[in-house]
Amino acid sequence: MQAMHAKQATHTMLAMHGVSKSFLGVRVLHGVSLDLAAGEVHALVGENGAGKSTLMKVLAGEHVPDEGVITLDGRRHHFSHPAQAQAAGIGIIHQEFALLEHRTVAENVFLGREPTRYGLVDRRAMEDRTARLLADLGEDGIGPRTYVRDLSVARQQTVEIVKALASDVRVLVMDEPTAPLADHEAGLLHALVRRLAARGLGILYISHRLREVFELSQRVTVLKDGRHVTTVRTEDTDTDRIVRAMVGRELSAYYPPRARPEEVGRTRLAVRGGGNARLTGIDLTLRAGEITGVAGLQGAGRTSLARALFGAAPFTTGTMTVDGAALRPSAPRQAIRAGVALVTEDRKAEGLALRQSVRDNALLVTRAVPDRERPPAARELTALLEKVRLQARGEHQETRFLSGGNQQKVVIAKWLAARPRVLLFDEPTRGVDVGAKAAIHTLVRDLAREGLAVLIVSSELPELIGMSDRILVMAEGRVAGELPAGATEEEVMRLATAGSQGAATTGPGGAAPDGPTSDGATPPPPSPDPTPPPSAPTPQEGAA
Repeated sequence: MQAMHAKQATHTMLAMHGVSKSFLGVRVLHGVSLDLAAGEVHALVGENGAGKSTLMKVLAGEHVPDEGVITLDGRRHHFSHPAQAQAAGIGIIHQEFALLEHRTVAENVFLGREPTRYGLVDRRAMEDRTARLLADLGEDGIGPRTYVRDLSVARQQTVEIVKALASDVRVLVMDEPTAPLADHEAGLLHALVRRLAARGLGILYISHRLREVFELSQRVTVLKDGRHVTTVRTEDTDTDRIVRAMVGRELSAYYPPRARPEEVGRTRLAVRGGGNARLTGIDLTLRAGEITGVAGLQGAGRTSLARALFGAAPFTTGTMTVDGAALRPSAPRQAIRAGVALVTEDRKAEGLALRQSVRDNALLVTRAVPDRERPPAARELTALLEKVRLQARGEHQETRFLSGGNQQKVVIAKWLAARPRVLLFDEPTRGVDVGAKAAIHTLVRDLAREGLAVLIVSSELPELIGMSDRILVMAEGRVAGELPAGATEEEVMRLATAGSQGAATTGPGGAAPDGPTSDGATPPPPSPDPTPPPSAPTPQEGAA
């Protein structure tokens, strides 16, 4: 759906012509051109390494271009420092926030530019100005004296935007702004972006989420391998054309063929009557060779279900078996020993030790739970990294220098090293580009064909529908129903929004032993889930 703004895009505010940039003799931008109108949201898309962030850092004065011209309102600029770009009215909000958590909102907004009076910081003026900026954005839930550490991720994102507005920006660059946000938080950010554009700001919006690109932007520019591929009006294109421009293949190539009936094997994991503070009456079966999707609105209990199966927020009622053996894990270590693995939603905070090498990360689980099975030998580990199609300089490269997609592959390799039988994924492709998504989809399907039972929690319905052999839909902490492969988004949302008023719809598996039921409902608390109990391994121990 094409975004509409109260104020339509007008004159060309920004133009970049023939921008080139090299690092250590390697050219990463090849004569890229881009323009932006006042009041326009212009999306910039491409795979990781396409040059998006580098181009924006040139615009923001963080990199000096080797060639090219930048003009603002027809006036030529040459930025050799971020302060020069900021003074010209360009602001950039990076995916990683640049906030001081132990300072107030006002102190962060005016950091390095504090108003003074009689040689001292004028705190009242600083807080009053911050309050006016927040009120102007309709943000009445944030106070200028609030400490940043006490704000949600979405509210911290708003503080970053207010920082930029305090510098009187006219061009705002947003680099993957919704990557750290939950679905409902992303919706709030989208509304804020529309309000800013309606006020006449030009917004350059980098995102891997193509759905929001089509919801927000008037034009979209595709980069590939540091080169400009195309710029097109969003209303004149579609997702498949954009994907083809980005990666050179059709959207249908994202999703490998689903499992055939003869490929689905015996029950790997089964839960009957499972419940805890967030979940009620959970009945489910995960089978070897099958990918089971879990859909639902924010707070429906999707992540809570994955964490309960993993023992991080365990079931307190009901029964659970793995390969026929009874299991009630009270901590992740017990689930790991039974062959259950969980790829968590936040790989950086919960899945990786970013300053350690690829090899050390791949061995986190087997070192933390040594009695699961013997750790892989060096040759086996190398073969495992090849299996996940990791693109890195070598096993000793620090994980923080990998792309998001390759970091996710390291997390998967970490769990495969422990030889699991059940593999749980919570948002398996969040924050990775479309090419890496396709590679991860293929890998997950290959693992299922090798006999693993796979469960996928995803807020991206096209991904869930494209990957799943059947879909469980959750609402209010229970399984509201099951849908077969190929279900439509409308069918999923109908069950997800039915809540306590909707009757369960079972798929071919029925209610027992292979299908869900919808007994009772206990509304879950707001997401995100709490931190795992102290007995759970930390990321460095390989818990997630």
